[in-house]
Amino acid sequence: MKLITAVVKPHKLEDVRAALETFGVTGMTVSEASGYGRQKGHTEVYRGAEYEVDLVPKVRLEVVVEDSDGADVLDVIVKAAQTGKIGDGKVWVTPVETIVRVRTGELDGDAL
Repeated sequence: MKLITAVVKPHKLEDVRAALETFGVTGMTVSEASGYGRQKGHTEVYRGAEYEVDLVPKVRLEVVVEDSDGADVLDVIVKAAQTGKIGDGKVWVTPVETIVRVRTGELDGDAL
């Protein structure tokens, strides 16, 4: 199994969620995140005053899938989150050794 973690722009979350649902992903975890990459934040203007945004708001999305679906799910997320502009985010894949469904005690594939 694979844990796919994506950090994307908040306004792309619904596009990514819909694409994953179309692909057949049945569960995901979403949390708010903030950070910066190479650009180290950015400058914005609010009511005529310029200010620095050091930590850019993002959304962190986590999905656990079977090994066979890992590459396809990765591709679905990247295509749905892509805007072609700086700050689109990152996606990474981590191997998962064991999953336990707390309610029933089911393990691994049965716990998905």
